[in-house]
Amino acid sequence: MSDDALYHDRLMALARAADGAGRLEKSTGRATLDNPLCGDRATVEVIVDGGTVVAVAHDIKGCILCQAAAAAVGRHAPGADPAGLLAVVEAVPAMLAADPAPPPPWPDLDCFRPVRAVKSRHRCVTLPFEALGEALRQALQKTGGNF
Repeated sequence: MSDDALYHDRLMALARAADGAGRLEKSTGRATLDNPLCGDRATVEVIVDGGTVVAVAHDIKGCILCQAAAAAVGRHAPGADPAGLLAVVEAVPAMLAADPAPPPPWPDLDCFRPVRAVKSRHRCVTLPFEALGEALRQALQKTGGNF
């Protein structure tokens, strides 16, 4: 597969948008995960209040795929139900492995379809989602909430 097919315009635009990039002053959950194969590092912070994700921020040191995935998280996670987000976190690896439709209501995830053919790059996409899942679980522990 050519780099042009993998790094297409929609994916590049999502990465450039960098929705949610930055830090939160007071998070209820925070996780940093590394991909030792390529050197990507994803930090995701969340604020969960009243059963809703109020805010999400991310700091990505990594490739365009990782940056675009984090931007999708930053775009769609605020205002969402944590349980629904955990379902998306679990669905992304399956989407890359088996090519079902993107998890609703995240149409941006469709831009990662070309990554399916490059298994070594799957973790670049899943890393920010994995960090989101860990941050949400940490928020659950801190707040004693259910989701």
